[in-house]
Amino acid sequence: MQQIGVGLIGTGYMGKCHALAWNSVKAVFGSGPRPRLVHLGEVTAELALQKAEEFGFERATGDWREVVADPEVEVVSVTTPNQFHAEMAVAALEAGKHVWCEKPMAVSFADAERMRAAARASGRTAVLGYNYIQNPAIRHIEALLRQGAIGEVNHVRLEMDEDFMADPDVLFYWKSEASSGYGALDDFGVHPLSLITTLLGPVERVMANMSKPYPDRPLRDGGRRTVETYDIASVLIELAGGASGVIALSRTAWGRKGRIAVQIFGARGTIVYDQERLNEVQLYSTGDAPAEQGFRTILTGGLHPPYDRFVPAPGHGLGFNDLKIIECHELLKAIEGKPARIIDFEAGLEIERTVHAMARSHHEGRWVTVASQ
Repeated sequence: MQQIGVGLIGTGYMGKCHALAWNSVKAVFGSGPRPRLVHLGEVTAELALQKAEEFGFERATGDWREVVADPEVEVVSVTTPNQFHAEMAVAALEAGKHVWCEKPMAVSFADAERMRAAARASGRTAVLGYNYIQNPAIRHIEALLRQGAIGEVNHVRLEMDEDFMADPDVLFYWKSEASSGYGALDDFGVHPLSLITTLLGPVERVMANMSKPYPDRPLRDGGRRTVETYDIASVLIELAGGASGVIALSRTAWGRKGRIAVQIFGARGTIVYDQERLNEVQLYSTGDAPAEQGFRTILTGGLHPPYDRFVPAPGHGLGFNDLKIIECHELLKAIEGKPARIIDFEAGLEIERTVHAMARSHHEGRWVTVASQ
């Protein structure tokens, strides 16, 4: 495969991330097919034409179905709001396209199951946008755990916080609509779950609570509308391997910009990571001399692949969009039938199952076994 035809649906924050990745992946990694940016879809033809010119796509349309139907499109990026993922991904798979869909997989579990079924029936590669697992720092944490650097893990804590909805006067928009999902639980919670399942395995039981710090928000044209989603969620978890854990999520945490704080506690040490310092890992080991025990900082560099594909010098740092380029490369490997570090629709459905078990736990006020969802 010398090249692969790409379609993109949606050109917002994540749409631009996908476009940057498709434009850069060949230059960064060298190997694999060269993406050909064929067709871009948006809500209007005018916006589609503007973004196609900016991103480098050959064609543009105000009807996303034209992207899916285009015979020269072989893989479709779906980067639209959550409630549109299922319809678009299923249509693309049924048209014989590979799919790269942003998280969360779908708003309802039934839709997520439908997406998984479509992926199975198509035989195509269907991948979800969990780029944080691609970070060289996270890959190194995984290596440390496999080496037994901190012994048997007994507890994990993850916090994901941002403040884009911290102001009570932020205008009501689609993330406050029930049609977008539960709120922080699935908008945010799927990312910590992607890290937990990648590093430590599946979650077995959950006990969750969700809350709304602001009951309503102002509308652009005046008046206020009731907030239908939950901006805060707190979850107790038990892993299949026996470890306990806590997941804390907030979209209203003033001062937090892109925080995913990970603490993994083991019998012989601790690993700490914070997404706001995404090129660093903190390691505490009881194997150090007693007088020298303390957290050491591991700064990612060329010895932590695929950091070296971007810059040879340690300390210069990778960023969010770089992680998306790595994810794009892993997607292309999967399409070629090579081993790849991805969360496909099969693994993604289990993350969705866990999220819906959490929501059920909140509404029923009890521990819920994930497999029962």
